[in-house]
Amino acid sequence: MSKKIELNETEKALEKFLKDVIKQARKNLEAKGINASGRLSSRFRQSYNVGENSIEGTITGEDYAKFIDLGVAGVKGGKSLGGFKYKSKGGKTGLKGMPPPKAFDKWNIRRGRADRDEQGRFLTRKQLNFKTAVGVFNYGIKPTRFFSSAFEDEFKNLPQELVEAYGLDVETFMQFILKE
Repeated sequence: MSKKIELNETEKALEKFLKDVIKQARKNLEAKGINASGRLSSRFRQSYNVGENSIEGTITGEDYAKFIDLGVAGVKGGKSLGGFKYKSKGGKTGLKGMPPPKAFDKWNIRRGRADRDEQGRFLTRKQLNFKTAVGVFNYGIKPTRFFSSAFEDEFKNLPQELVEAYGLDVETFMQFILKE
């Protein structure tokens, strides 16, 4: 007589944990002023799977979220918590391998950036985008830990909640068994 334990309370606790991590990560993004377009925070998705012998939770988001969270070391400096690093692939000026300047166009506009040259004239958008790309390539992206810190903070609360939820599920299962 093999009966499968239904882990309703455990699933609820795991779902709450995933939602709380996403909620805290979004708060961190807003507090640090990182989420210029809103796309980064709006793309978080959660899923979980509770098997017979395992519990698995997954949070997915934009591919570049890991670079914003853990940082990217530049060619001339900067640090990365995840081991990510820009590398020069040569070229005439050593800039082959840098991010495409066009990728910074909308970001610069949203930030309201308007740099000037040595004569005090405003840079064109194309020049500003190139300057931004070179800066990121040389000095990298600073780690923000917007997601890592949210996960760590919520994980501190998880074990006790999960233990209690799992205990409630086992108790319900035992009551079900004893009724038969």
